[in-house]
Amino acid sequence: MELKQLEYFLKVAEQLNFSRAAESLYISQPAMSYQIAELERALGAVLFVRARRKVSLTPGGGALMVLHR
Repeated sequence: MELKQLEYFLKVAEQLNFSRAAESLYISQPAMSYQIAELERALGAVLFVRARRKVSLTPGGGALMVLHR
């Protein structure tokens, strides 16, 4: 797990949109998605529910968000 992955997670969790989160951090959306997937793999948990045009936090993602605050 890398600090940038947590930063990316928090930005997506705040905006609930991978494209806008990536844009606000000046990275590409595929790079953002890859880093989030790597974070999920490292934690052994899915952090986001990715539906067509909609993103929401899983219970695990919500717990990580609470830990950050």
